[in-house]
Amino acid sequence: MNADDTTEGGPAPADFGGIDPAEGIDLLREGALTVEGRLADASNATLYCRISDGSRAAVCVYKPVAGERPLWDFPDGTLAGREVSAHAVSEALGWSVVPPTVFRDGPYGEGMVQLWVHGDPTVDLVALSRETDHRGLRRMAVLDAVINNSDRKIGHLLPTPGGHLYGCDHGVSFAEDYKLRTVLWQWQGLPLTEEAVEALTRLRSRLRDSDDPLSVALAGYLTGPELYALRSRVDLLVHHGIHPYPAPDWPSVPWPPV
Repeated sequence: MNADDTTEGGPAPADFGGIDPAEGIDLLREGALTVEGRLADASNATLYCRISDGSRAAVCVYKPVAGERPLWDFPDGTLAGREVSAHAVSEALGWSVVPPTVFRDGPYGEGMVQLWVHGDPTVDLVALSRETDHRGLRRMAVLDAVINNSDRKIGHLLPTPGGHLYGCDHGVSFAEDYKLRTVLWQWQGLPLTEEAVEALTRLRSRLRDSDDPLSVALAGYLTGPELYALRSRVDLLVHHGIHPYPAPDWPSVPWPPV
């Protein structure tokens, strides 16, 4: 069965505790953040918060820039800015792989704020990561190739009861050099779906226009060389029409993979 034949649900209010994804962006930008805890397993400061504007409320994740650990291979920009950039690219593709995400001020300074996904705990994530006919998973693999994600772990897969699949933790993406590192290699060398080629062609057109709102937004978070590399990756994907292969001189799977 072709991946495009797989039925899956689209983004829904239930994914975010009853908040419509479009309204969620406004809430993230305007609501008051209240820190309720910290996700201790995260390598950078990741805070569990509630956000409210008086009439709407939701749960979210807040990653302040002040809590980021320096990375030798990402000397410029911020992890938070890359998270926001990944959401922008995901939306430009039309797939909503990344939950609603914004860059804003918070209790510990500026950072990334992202709606919390109410996932389906009954899904076996290891089994899901190996599927070959899951439309959302294949879309995620394409997104990762576009943004050069160097840390797509199994635990970053967020399936919902309605069937939509989200991904999280895109802070180490958009590197200039090819650093794709993922657990989703099952389509390497296979032709991209017609849906993917059409989405990538639209994305390429927008990235080539420096005045396009997407290009303007990305320029606020990524360096000139990173933007050039992003455009080049999209050009190559459209030109060759296949899922990429692992780099021969770079670990192809993150460690630990979960």
